[in-house]
Amino acid sequence: MWFSELCFCILTANSSAEVGIKAQKELRLNGFLSMSKEDTARELRRLGHPYPERRAEYIVEAREHKDIYKKISSFKDERVARDWLVRNIKGIGYKEASHFLRNVGFKNVAIIDRHILKVMVKHGLIEKTPKTLTRKKYLELEEKLKEVAEETGLSLAELDLYLWYMETGRILK
Repeated sequence: MWFSELCFCILTANSSAEVGIKAQKELRLNGFLSMSKEDTARELRRLGHPYPERRAEYIVEAREHKDIYKKISSFKDERVARDWLVRNIKGIGYKEASHFLRNVGFKNVAIIDRHILKVMVKHGLIEKTPKTLTRKKYLELEEKLKEVAEETGLSLAELDLYLWYMETGRILK
């Protein structure tokens, strides 16, 4: 199941959670593990993914880590696990790695996307939305959210989900 969640997070990068959810429901774990790159790309195109070939390539390459549960469970610190994901899984950046970790039960990383950034600007946590999110910038922003989480008694996962809901009015996953 964790590998399916990893594929979902690969699919949401520069796309949408809706498209990722639709693909995850249709392809299921077996499809993610066994379909050819060409068949995966064809299905992603049919489902409306904006980058079907590239994401199919990433999913096929990610099969090298189909036992992702074992690997991630071996880390004592989820931030170290996130760094490993970013370094070792093509198509996974800090946002997607944080999304994956939250979706499989970790709580001490934040999913910083455009919605969270918008709320952070609106409430004066940051002056403006950064044009790009380098590792350093992502971690700086996460630290600001961590301070708010501690003040409110929430985990980072609970806080970013709440902020996302405040901005979008919905919870998808």
